[in-house]
Amino acid sequence: MILRGGRVLLRPVEEADVERLAEILAEPEVARWWHGYDAERVRNEYVEPVGEEAYAIEVGGEVVGLLLVSEEPDADYRHAGLDIALATAAQGRGLGSETLRLAARQLFEERGHHRITIDPAAANAQAIRAYERVGFRPVGLMRSYERGADGTWHDGLLMDLLREELR
Repeated sequence: MILRGGRVLLRPVEEADVERLAEILAEPEVARWWHGYDAERVRNEYVEPVGEEAYAIEVGGEVVGLLLVSEEPDADYRHAGLDIALATAAQGRGLGSETLRLAARQLFEERGHHRITIDPAAANAQAIRAYERVGFRPVGLMRSYERGADGTWHDGLLMDLLREELR
């Protein structure tokens, strides 16, 4: 899948993206939420990933982030999940919202999903605001959901988006 928006291009992660993605995930503002990534981990998890799809987010030919897509195939629980990481310099410019809208449209229109989830850290107010601009709504707090870089457990916020709520 390759998706083009007004400013962003989404394409599968390639070996050539590994170093750049590792740099992005190591930036202090990004590593706060995506800790423990180096080139080897990026390569193992996102070049030909198993169980999810990994996309490089490009702006003007430069990789500025990572988008992950997962899908639940069981017909009774069918939905998709998204996760996104943007370089610090790319944040606050609407690129994350554009990326999520592109992916959501494709998941709704081409893959037939009716619901998409995303699960930011409950303390990540900037991400939560961006997701709300796309139409995601908070549906529950997941207590002690993920281990933070400091080694302690942190809450996550489960958010979802129904087809008719996409903005």
